[in-house]
Amino acid sequence: MREKAGKIEGDSNKKGKQGGVCKKFWECGGCEYKQDSYKRQLKEKQKRLEELIGGFCEVHPIVGMENPFHYRNKVHAVVDRDKKGNVITGVYKAGTHMVVPVDSCMIEDEKADEIIVTIRGMLKSFKIKTYDEDTEYGLLRHILIRKGFATGEIMVVLVTASPVFPSKNNFVKALLKVHPEITTIVQNINGRGTSMVLGEKEHILYGKGYIEDRLCGCIFRISSKSFYQVNPVQTEKLYSLVLDYAGLNGNEIVWDLYCGIGTISLFLAQRAKYVYGVEVVANAVDDAKTNARINGIENVEFFVGKVEEVVPSFSENDRMRPDVIVVDPPRKGCDQKCLETIVAMLPERVVYVSCDSATLARDLKYLCERGYEVREVQPVDMFPQTTHVESVCLLHRKDS
Repeated sequence: MREKAGKIEGDSNKKGKQGGVCKKFWECGGCEYKQDSYKRQLKEKQKRLEELIGGFCEVHPIVGMENPFHYRNKVHAVVDRDKKGNVITGVYKAGTHMVVPVDSCMIEDEKADEIIVTIRGMLKSFKIKTYDEDTEYGLLRHILIRKGFATGEIMVVLVTASPVFPSKNNFVKALLKVHPEITTIVQNINGRGTSMVLGEKEHILYGKGYIEDRLCGCIFRISSKSFYQVNPVQTEKLYSLVLDYAGLNGNEIVWDLYCGIGTISLFLAQRAKYVYGVEVVANAVDDAKTNARINGIENVEFFVGKVEEVVPSFSENDRMRPDVIVVDPPRKGCDQKCLETIVAMLPERVVYVSCDSATLARDLKYLCERGYEVREVQPVDMFPQTTHVESVCLLHRKDS
């Protein structure tokens, strides 16, 4: 088991206090902390988690970052026009569809921001119209940049309202001339009048149509729609904790619920006898299977479907009965039927990865009332400058 840290990790604050750094703080709303030093941010997050979770178990000191800036490897920009008709790129103001112009962001990858500014500057010369939500006229809606932290590979996704992209070949050549570091460019078509950024159809304009990254000793293929943690530095720390808490010696059967593209599953498979992953998004499961093949990992299998429907269908198969269940749900936490399924499968250990302390407290209460106890809680600061915090919890069955 991991030794308890003696102090809050992440005391270093190389760039000083955040106050005065971001000029868009009051307009944007993406970062909740402005005046606080990073050390103080961590203390506030620690206090909040202890208030919610401390009744179950002592909360270990939060694991912070050495440099808590420019950590996001996925950057999204809305394309719009201001009141004077000038093209702008930025983010929606919190709770609205008003676009706040942003050229650089203190939590986003700097190269991604540079590429977005370059694309914005090219639109006029290529006569590319920005999309207007009210009139539904125009072409370019969003720009999405994804970067492989370890590989340096860069994907540019141009989200358009129509599949017709005039002079797209020349546009791609001009963009690559300025940014030869880009490894693939994808056109995503989203003609729907919704708040969803990405549509279903895509065309590869340059490169492979995906990037790859290395994480925890594995290679992962990442497409425009793949879920992949946005802070790879902290993700490695997080997943190392998951592996530690799972306590694997090579003989265990593990179920990874809400497995996504298989990042945790493949990491666990290196130490487990066999791992089964469940994910409701079919495209993510396809990615997970591809990632398993790329890494030559054979002791893993992935299923498409809801946890509460997939897992019980194998409950009579002793060969698949879990010793350990790992769950990494979205912010809303586990569905109650998922929790019922976990309890019914009687795993010796449950490793719960949470990105929302309130729903975590709710789900821990449910599990503790039904035969489990919390042994470890370790927060990891995945999202510096925001109030969000990720936590890894270890639960044991009381009779084990």
